[in-house]
Amino acid sequence: MQTLELREYEPREAPLSVEDRDTLRAAVPSLTVEPVIGQEAVYRLTPGSTVGALELGDLAVSIRPKLEVSRVLFLASNAMGAFRLQEEPYAFKDEPTLVEALAPALVAAARRAFGRGLLHGYRTEEEALHTVRGRIMVAEQVRRRFDIPLPVEVRYDDFTDDILPNRLVKAAASVLGAMHIEVADAREGLRWMDATLGNVSLLRFSPLDVPAVAFNRLNEHYREVVELSRLILRYRAIEMDRGGVRANGFLMDMNEVFQGFVTRALREALGVSDRTLRSDTSLPGTLWLDKGRQVRLRPDLSWWDGSICTFVGDAKYKRVQDKRVPNADLYQMLAYATAFDLPGGLLAYAEGEERPVVHEVRNAGKRLEVAAVNLSGSIADIRASIDELAHSVQALRDEARQLRHAA
Repeated sequence: MQTLELREYEPREAPLSVEDRDTLRAAVPSLTVEPVIGQEAVYRLTPGSTVGALELGDLAVSIRPKLEVSRVLFLASNAMGAFRLQEEPYAFKDEPTLVEALAPALVAAARRAFGRGLLHGYRTEEEALHTVRGRIMVAEQVRRRFDIPLPVEVRYDDFTDDILPNRLVKAAASVLGAMHIEVADAREGLRWMDATLGNVSLLRFSPLDVPAVAFNRLNEHYREVVELSRLILRYRAIEMDRGGVRANGFLMDMNEVFQGFVTRALREALGVSDRTLRSDTSLPGTLWLDKGRQVRLRPDLSWWDGSICTFVGDAKYKRVQDKRVPNADLYQMLAYATAFDLPGGLLAYAEGEERPVVHEVRNAGKRLEVAAVNLSGSIADIRASIDELAHSVQALRDEARQLRHAA
């Protein structure tokens, strides 16, 4: 298999077939693919914010992140609510690709979880049997069988290992097992997981709807392997077949990861719920910039006191670079602050994208604050950075409330 290694936001030239080129464009929209002048079938590939691995027939494409892989997985896990902002759960000796890191991590977590035996639980079943088990569903029996005594429509609780936590783990192992993994121990470990979970149903979970598991003292030892499985399923690249080239993989949008991490970390630091500090996917209705309701607003972060917005902000992993509209992020934040009648707003960038600064907008009475979130330091550095960000959020909200009370 041919391997092509790319790095986030760094251009590289590489030969591609027409089929691989088109499939790569469709699978990774943030990847810029430009023909190299003077060379046939050679393209300049510039990855955007999407990192991970993708397999296109006999071509394996790896897009490495700027951050260490362990840090990327830490951010993504926290964004999903898998772990609190404490110690980092991942550590790797070398700097593997995302998939090469995930496979041994999942196997190791499974060995720790399965060491106490497979988790079992009760699952409600409904079926037609020739013997009575559990409760007879009288209404269904009459509707389906009328006066035929057998089989009997029954509902019963079955004590089984074919339950959601095991199904999530098996699905994640299947996703990684379908990919090309260099390390033999990891491949063997994934096969061991599949054999151990032989009685568990193999289901396909939508990346946009991976179910969560409620943990308690009986299944707490499964938390690590289940949450890692949910992470793998959440960022599984949608399988596609285009032009005879089949594509599958594991792709993670760092813009989404950063926004999710900042949002959840701020809620934790401020001690508020997702109904108070809302993301752009949970806004209380449709928000508009203009009275004619032509321009829609979707801030990444907003604090709501009932139906009143008292803070607005955006989390940006990468600063928008557009010569046609310079400072687009600031203009967007000014629009938010104006539409919600707030004294200002907050732009939170990944450190290195923008320096911390405060912009006092002329003739508008608005203050646009720019902050930097440290992602590459220690966990203590990240927590301190989030605490500073939370202080800025609280200060802007308090100012907005004071102005409203004074008005």
